[in-house]
Amino acid sequence: MAYLGNVPAQSFISFERQVFTIVNSQTAYTLSHSVTNENDIRLVVNNVVQEPGSGKAYTASGTTLTLSAALVNGTDEMYCVFLGRAIGTVNAPAGSVGTSQLVDLNVTTGKIAADAINGDKIADDAISDEHLDPTIITGQTAETSIATDDLILLSDTSASGALKKMTRANFVSGVGGNNTPNFWIYKSANQSVATNTAAKIAFDSAVIDTGSGLGSNKWTVPSGGAGTYFLTFKYIWSGTWGARIIAYMYKNGSSIFGMQADKERVDGGVHVNGIVTLSEGDYIEGEVYQDSGSTRDVIGGSLWNSLSGFKLL
Repeated sequence: MAYLGNVPAQSFISFERQVFTIVNSQTAYTLSHSVTNENDIRLVVNNVVQEPGSGKAYTASGTTLTLSAALVNGTDEMYCVFLGRAIGTVNAPAGSVGTSQLVDLNVTTGKIAADAINGDKIADDAISDEHLDPTIITGQTAETSIATDDLILLSDTSASGALKKMTRANFVSGVGGNNTPNFWIYKSANQSVATNTAAKIAFDSAVIDTGSGLGSNKWTVPSGGAGTYFLTFKYIWSGTWGARIIAYMYKNGSSIFGMQADKERVDGGVHVNGIVTLSEGDYIEGEVYQDSGSTRDVIGGSLWNSLSGFKLL
């Protein structure tokens, strides 16, 4: 047979041999060359060829030779002949496995590390891909108490569905709430109002004022407090009399709600409430009116006169 170049060498080829030093009670020995499995070597003990395989005389993997039974130093002899040297490994070459090599719905939880979602080996859309086992998510332990700095995974639609992470604190920011700002202000002492006269209540104290809006006899929407509010204004007059009494609620100097009571009563009173949209810096006042024919007192104290409200969620 003709050849291009040098004729292949055929006369000077042999298999490498390794002689082992026997160690009493030892079953594991180190090979001088890595092998794929026990079939890559022929093991000879006391001039008898041994049968390879699990449950047989020996197994081998990499550079580890494992005997099924220990030998005795000074009595037994052992050597192996390398029938072939492993030039590959049991692992596929780096970067050689693609989506087409994966069987649909066969990547199980046990094959993906718990932190794999943060790695660069999973595509951004893998969470919804047919090649990801759903038990990766559903099989995890349910969390019943979420800490502020715990991370939540989400799909960012503004970045073509790229997976992003957020802390629990950032995720719930702006969601729900606790009805703040809220307030309950009042006039601490009696306030006299002449007959046929409308007068603003001079609020000077607070039971609740989360936004520190009380000032200048009114409540002002604090920074960041813009929104829709439920408001209530009430007051009670001292004495027994029959007359018309009116309660007005003002926003930025203009009346927005009013209520009238006009039958005889002891310590008569009236209240008005409503829902209104407020902007930062808007202010709310309470105004009273009476036409009893003489000066009357609005009773002081948080139980008898008040302007209150809270921001709706």
